[in-house]
Amino acid sequence: MWLLITGLVLFLGIHSISIVALSLRDKMAAKSELGWKLFYSLVSLVGIVLIVKGYADLRQTSTVLYATPLWMRHVAATLLLPVFVLFLVSYFPGRIKNVIKHPQLLAVMLWAVAHLLVNGTMADVILFGSFLIWAIADRISMINRVSRPVPGVPKSNLNDVIVIVAGLALYLMMAFWWHELLFGVRPFV
Repeated sequence: MWLLITGLVLFLGIHSISIVALSLRDKMAAKSELGWKLFYSLVSLVGIVLIVKGYADLRQTSTVLYATPLWMRHVAATLLLPVFVLFLVSYFPGRIKNVIKHPQLLAVMLWAVAHLLVNGTMADVILFGSFLIWAIADRISMINRVSRPVPGVPKSNLNDVIVIVAGLALYLMMAFWWHELLFGVRPFV
């Protein structure tokens, strides 16, 4: 369990710098933007490795906290439909990005809620619950701070078509192939 928690603290902690210490983040980036990005990436990568290892270990012995009915899988699958689209929107700005101000945070929230609806072990609640709480906190903090620009293609209405087609394609590939390959679970059995 400690590997998972340490990984979450590292990954979500470094992603929370703008929430809790924006001036520190800005000072570090001003000193050396490349140095800050390398540090940020390295801490994130170590966090991801520890999350994956810790989650895999904890899943082997994890306590079941709750069980949901089988039909809840359909609700989760429906909630996950826009996740990849929303994740791509920041990099391909168009009308969707104008309507949804922080699409990646919404994607994380939907992803976490969908997984919490169908996975009730301690490992799942710790992992997906942590991401849900972090995304909500980050979204609330966005009310009082200015978003930094995300690098991407120029704004265009054609980008909406691109993100919808690409996002749904990624959803289908994840649901029918990658999820089992990466996590050992077939969402649609």
